[in-house]
Amino acid sequence: MAAFPVSSFAEGQVVDKEYCCSICEKHNTETNAAFYCKKCNTFFCGQCIHSHSKHGLWFNKQSPYGKDKIMKWPISKKMENYLLACDIHKNEKLTKFCQNHSRLCCSKCVDLDHSRCTPVKVISKVKRQSSDVKKLSVKVLKTLSRLKKLQGYREDSRRSMQVCYAELEQNMVETMQLNIQSFLVQCEDNSVNETHAHVEYSVDEMRQKIYSLLAEFENSAIKENKEELTLKQAPLLSVINTCIRHHIELLRVYEALRKVKDRTELSLITRYKCQDKIQQSEIYMNENFSDEVFTIQGKSTHNVRMSSDSKTCWITAMLVLPDGQFLVADWGNHKVKLLNQQYQVVSHCGVSAQSICQITPSEVAVTVDDWINTHEVQFITFNQSQLVTGRHFQLQHDCYGIAHHQGDLFICSGNAMFKYSLSGELICKLYEDASGFVTVWGFAMSHTGDKLYITSPSHHKLYTVARDGTLLAVFTDPELQYPQNVYVTPAGQVLVCGMLSHTIVQMDSEGKRKLATLVSVRDGVGRPCSVCYSSTTSSIIVGLLGDDNIMVFRVE
Repeated sequence: MAAFPVSSFAEGQVVDKEYCCSICEKHNTETNAAFYCKKCNTFFCGQCIHSHSKHGLWFNKQSPYGKDKIMKWPISKKMENYLLACDIHKNEKLTKFCQNHSRLCCSKCVDLDHSRCTPVKVISKVKRQSSDVKKLSVKVLKTLSRLKKLQGYREDSRRSMQVCYAELEQNMVETMQLNIQSFLVQCEDNSVNETHAHVEYSVDEMRQKIYSLLAEFENSAIKENKEELTLKQAPLLSVINTCIRHHIELLRVYEALRKVKDRTELSLITRYKCQDKIQQSEIYMNENFSDEVFTIQGKSTHNVRMSSDSKTCWITAMLVLPDGQFLVADWGNHKVKLLNQQYQVVSHCGVSAQSICQITPSEVAVTVDDWINTHEVQFITFNQSQLVTGRHFQLQHDCYGIAHHQGDLFICSGNAMFKYSLSGELICKLYEDASGFVTVWGFAMSHTGDKLYITSPSHHKLYTVARDGTLLAVFTDPELQYPQNVYVTPAGQVLVCGMLSHTIVQMDSEGKRKLATLVSVRDGVGRPCSVCYSSTTSSIIVGLLGDDNIMVFRVE
């Protein structure tokens, strides 16, 4: 079993409320437990522990475990009931496992959603793999770390906002003080050489005027300032609180893994519930973490030339596969190459691909265009490190960039973007720009499918377009010259390669501003025309035009 390096303080914060005193429960009272006796298999609160004297004094080796040894406590009844309960049908227990969907099911889940799935096994018959738990441990730690990082970013933004508004409020107060002082000086000048009676009247009048100024100030300016701050802080607080909730929920299930390692069925359930919590956390972070800027930590180069290659490699596209391997389109040698996680070529097929997109976990689609007569989409399947070409369909226009989303294919022709069905039926033309030679080349889609990021090499621009073809943003920058391909990471970060500026630029998720120039010619990059990101190795991989090497930049 893999180690679980979570601090005891954090563990205590999460699991403390899961345990109730066994003695108090017998009297229908729910009190948090502070001790556990293994020999008695009993939990004790701070009061009931005084009645426990079966195994000697507390400080003896046989004494009950306190909260400082909470890792030696068994799983609580509350947690066990939570793990066994179906997340959808709360009153039902999980009893089955659908292999088609890799989902735990209760009897209602099977009847309603998995009646046609095969096989649906009883949980006790599902094989458990220890290596899965070790990999899961790494994923959990990485997810918990990213949740904390996202929470920290939003807390920093909130503090910065509070400081700005505090300074604004202070300036408003100082302005009000000056106004009052100015009014008092004016009153003092008017009261010189006047009678005592008139001065008394003036003092009362001044008091009313000052009260009026302060009331107006407090009820308008200060109130509006505080209301505006509250309004602007609301989305930040929402992210902070959601991160805390995801962190606690994931940590609770993660902690249960070690406590149930000897209980086969419960261990399997806990593992899959842990995966569900990771997925929920990742979906949320992908929606809120897209502008996290990468920092380069190191680089390496890897040769992808094969002995059968007759020309220098032109890596026009790259794709990270679900198992951590890579597909690269070597247009110079008319091949699609499969690389393992060490960036070594392990298989290939003879297809002159311009761009690649994922269709299913075992199938991709590539655009094939020779700039003369061939314009088609080719499907390639891979199984046990072998690439096999399958069906294909012809196009009536040039084809370069390609992406897939929810059963639709999006294809760039150089001057327009078209939407097709997977069978090759043209659905519509989404976007067109005929103002230059190559204006619609490479593109990527946001994970929500609501935005398309399109490169325009001839105009040295990045366009952001809505799903219906509406132009949302246009970006240009001296450090983004002749942009080729664009890539969206699993967390939603947008990476663009500028071929003539020799750069990889990170954009914000709206496509309106540059967040950073991540790599440039100073890093040894020359004519980059493809880029991708591997979450397995936390690396940005860059393909170059006319170079047998790919460059790998380790990032945080």
